[in-house]
Amino acid sequence: MRINRLYIALGFVIAFAMFFEIAAHADETNELTRITFSAPVQIPGQVLPAGTYIFEKADPSGDQNLVRIFNADRNVLYATLQTVSAERREPTGDTAITMATPESGGPEMLVKWFYPGELIGHEFMYSKQQEQQIAHATEETVVGDRVLPGSEGAGN
Repeated sequence: MRINRLYIALGFVIAFAMFFEIAAHADETNELTRITFSAPVQIPGQVLPAGTYIFEKADPSGDQNLVRIFNADRNVLYATLQTVSAERREPTGDTAITMATPESGGPEMLVKWFYPGELIGHEFMYSKQQEQQIAHATEETVVGDRVLPGSEGAGN
């Protein structure tokens, strides 16, 4: 039984790593980041189809917790979302995102986004029902194009 769990976890990590390619472009003022998803991803209020998106702080000199999501060409604004500050233990040289895989299936949910080198990032705010799904979901943190060891498990 333990071996089956190991193979399942290993397969999940490999599949997850293949789904996401993250590339950060240095623009520290607004934390402009380009993220490519190869599968649909849920954000608060909608599901983004697979593709490349630009994430940035909406008002770098004002509300630090307001994030905008654009298409790769920056000509379509998909969402302007209120976030709350999220902390991590160590900064990384690459963009880091935390994704939750709901037990009920459906697209993975974007939970957190950290700009390279920062300890404070953005945690996306979902409805109470979706927050409960996240609390029971398997979460993984992806840095660059790799999954961080030990990031799997419910409610991380």
